[in-house]
Amino acid sequence: MTDVEYVINPYEEYALEQGVQLKEKYGGEVTVLTLGPEKSTQMIQKALALGADNAIHLRTASFPDDPSAVARALAAELKDRQFDVLLFGKKGVDDDNHQVGEMVSELLGIPCATQIVKLDIKDGNAVAVREVEGGSITIETSLPAAFTGEKDLTVPRYASLRELVAARKKPITVKEPKSYPALLETVSMQYPPPRPQGRIIGKGPGAVPELIRVLHEEAKVI
Repeated sequence: MTDVEYVINPYEEYALEQGVQLKEKYGGEVTVLTLGPEKSTQMIQKALALGADNAIHLRTASFPDDPSAVARALAAELKDRQFDVLLFGKKGVDDDNHQVGEMVSELLGIPCATQIVKLDIKDGNAVAVREVEGGSITIETSLPAAFTGEKDLTVPRYASLRELVAARKKPITVKEPKSYPALLETVSMQYPPPRPQGRIIGKGPGAVPELIRVLHEEAKVI
């Protein structure tokens, strides 16, 4: 597709903002790692304007649309690098994928906390909060570690014109990713079937018996 406008995955924006906040609080630097075509440079520039210090672009015009292949390419780039925290969005909103962050952490042999809404560093360890139904779980882990961010993790900042201009001077290392075969194949895609037309059973209390009959005998939901 050549006419698609690229945007940063919203969940990755939450993760990026969290990384920038950790840098502002504890020091260090934020490096953006992206795998994608040349057009992804636009998104990298925006990430640099939002506070990242540098970027690595694994540039490829075609790469398997497979989470395991993407994860292996990212892990291959990261395995010889020093880092404390890896931050991913919890999923990609284009294909609803929840797998890359977890796969990268497994390939690197580091702990991973998923769908976190809070992250802090305490005594050289990471303390993360993960929401669950009816409450939350606090997780403490050694570093280095990986985390996937939920939408409540942060509120992404906006880049000013000055920051957008300054981002052009920040370094972007362009490399070719290592190639991995896809383990997943998309056989076909189609729209969901159209919904059947609705119908009015009746009005008022007198329609209730007929409504119950239809729900029980036709829709079979009660």
